[in-house]
Amino acid sequence: MLNKKIESEKIILGVDPGTTILGYGLIKINGKKPELMILGSIELKKYGDHYIKLKTIFDRISQLIDEYHPDELSIEAPFYGKNVQSMLKLGRAQGAAIAAALQRSIPIFEYAPRKIKMSITGRGSASKEQVALTLQKLLKIKKLPQNMDATDGLAAALCHYYQTSGAVVKDASPYKSWKDFINQNTKRVKKPMRMDCLPHDC
Repeated sequence: MLNKKIESEKIILGVDPGTTILGYGLIKINGKKPELMILGSIELKKYGDHYIKLKTIFDRISQLIDEYHPDELSIEAPFYGKNVQSMLKLGRAQGAAIAAALQRSIPIFEYAPRKIKMSITGRGSASKEQVALTLQKLLKIKKLPQNMDATDGLAAALCHYYQTSGAVVKDASPYKSWKDFINQNTKRVKKPMRMDCLPHDC
């Protein structure tokens, strides 16, 4: 009975790579129920040297692996953009995290940003805020972190669970549309300034 329980458990480490901030989240799967273990971010702004940033990513991901013993790594794939240098740096950050997992023989899975958003919210164009608030509902997170790169990392982990388990979450997002999101989160959305008046008159 104990062996069956152990076999049904799995830990997934999700990573949202970045050279300014890297987000991560870990979930544990008990049977068919995902549970939040930890989520956080690695602040890289203070490091001026790009190679020091890569070493920091490698070392921190290695620490997370050694502490929580994930069975699999799910990482967001770099998206294609106009800035080639930014893409190169982002790819290197992803590579540093992947190298840490490879060193410990952990299987690696990549997902496109739109795939992750679609898996969590049902919309590939969802905002970071929508992803974060949907995760809060799904995983019963009491308080969301200020840095949404952390929830993006968590989203990568949960996306992998959905893709590999066949689990389907109906109506995962608590919002039916962007208008519905704004109506329920008036404090999070800044009111646009009127164009027919000066700032001190609006």
